[in-house]
Amino acid sequence: MATVIETRQRHYGVTAKQARDERLGTALGRLAWQGTISQIQYEAGQEFGELYRRHHVVLGLPLPSPRSVAGLLVNEGIFGGFSGEPDEDSVDRLRRRFDAATDALDQCDRDQRMSLGRRPVLLAYRVICVDEDTTCWPDEDIGNLRVALNALVRVFRLDRS
Repeated sequence: MATVIETRQRHYGVTAKQARDERLGTALGRLAWQGTISQIQYEAGQEFGELYRRHHVVLGLPLPSPRSVAGLLVNEGIFGGFSGEPDEDSVDRLRRRFDAATDALDQCDRDQRMSLGRRPVLLAYRVICVDEDTTCWPDEDIGNLRVALNALVRVFRLDRS
């Protein structure tokens, strides 16, 4: 853990206490930590990431890139991962939830088709599923990412207002 903390301190210019914040471990988390996205948008992104991972594992689809060999072993069910065949009802619920989320993201693309920057669904995928760093992203892309995250907030009913 000490190596991780030192690296985060050096790379992100944070204190040792700040370096312990788990959000610094992902691109989405860093956006939340910096205040670029709200806490609720962060939670929606995390929920979509878990839904995406579960959907692909249950249906036997490849994930975009395993984060580590241990992650690959877990995802393949070698240890600590999914074991056994899921029941049909669980798969149907998972598919419906995944479809609702991806439909909302697709609607964002249609709604934002005339905006500057890249498509919201692509940006959400790159940050949430692939963990792409956003340091060099233009403001238009960050804005379109927020649009996608807001759509996920509504789908997952996380809005607390």
